[in-house]
Amino acid sequence: PLSSVKDRLALAIVEAGEKSGELKPGSTIVEATSGNTGIALAMVCAQRGYSFVAVMAASFSVERRKVMRALGAKVLVTPAPLGGTGMVQKAEELAEKHGWFLARQFETEANAEFHKKTTGPEILAAFATRGKRLDYWVTGYGTGGTFAGAGEAIKAGSPSTKIVLSEPKSAPLVTSGKEQDRKEVLGKFGAPAGAHPEWKPHPIQGWTPNFIPKVCEDGLKLNLKDEVLLVDGKDAMDTAIKLAQQEGIFCGISGGAAVWTAIEVCKKAPKGSNVLAMIPDT
Repeated sequence: PLSSVKDRLALAIVEAGEKSGELKPGSTIVEATSGNTGIALAMVCAQRGYSFVAVMAASFSVERRKVMRALGAKVLVTPAPLGGTGMVQKAEELAEKHGWFLARQFETEANAEFHKKTTGPEILAAFATRGKRLDYWVTGYGTGGTFAGAGEAIKAGSPSTKIVLSEPKSAPLVTSGKEQDRKEVLGKFGAPAGAHPEWKPHPIQGWTPNFIPKVCEDGLKLNLKDEVLLVDGKDAMDTAIKLAQQEGIFCGISGGAAVWTAIEVCKKAPKGSNVLAMIPDT
C-alpha cells in the first residue's frame, strides 16, 4: 500500500507482537529506520490504533520524515555521524525507558519468515506461470529480510538459481568477511554492539547500515548467496534516473543499485538467461 517491500515487514512485526502478547492495545511502537520501514510501520500503526515513534539518522531524506509524520508518527532525528548504530541505540534507550514495543526489524525472525512465505514463493510462481526459468536473482540488503527469507524459498524451490547479493562499494561489509559484534538488548541477543569496521558513508539510502543486521547474517549462514557484487553510489543514482526516464519506473537509489548490479550480471550470464532484480520501493 505504501509502495515498499517494507510494508510486508511492518505487518509481520506487528502481527508477531500481537500473537506473542508483547504488543497490547494502545501500545507505542518504536523503531530505528532509514525511512521505508518507518513509513510502513506508521501505516500499520495508524490502521491498528498504535502510536509509532521513528528514530532516524539526520543523513536520511527529509521527505521520508514528512511522510511518516503525515501518517501520524512522531519522528526523532539522531546526529548523522552516529550512523545506523546511533539511531538503533536511541530506539533501544527509548524502549527501555518508556516500556515501548521495540520493533527490532534488524533482528526479528518474523522479518525473513514473512518473505519466506510470501515474496519468495510469489517470485517462483510468477516464473512458473510464464514457463520461464529463474537463472539469477539480484538483491541488496537493508535488514536482510528479503535476502534471507525470499532467498531461502527461492533456493528451496529452484536450486539452480544463482543469488547475487549487492552492497555499496564504499561499505563492503559482507565482502570483507569480518564478523559483526553483537549484544543483548532487553533480554534478546542480536543487536549491533557497534559500527562495522569496513563501513563508510554511502548514498544508497536503505541499503547497508553501518552494521551487518542479524537477519542478514542468518541468511549468510544459510549459504544462500552465490556471489557478492559491489556498486558505486553514482552508478546507483544514474541507473535510478534512467529507470525513471527510460522505463517509467520511479524508484529510489537502492532500486537503481539493484538494477545496475543486474545489468552487470547480464553482461556475463549465458545468452537467454533470466535475471530478476529486486527493487525495494517504487
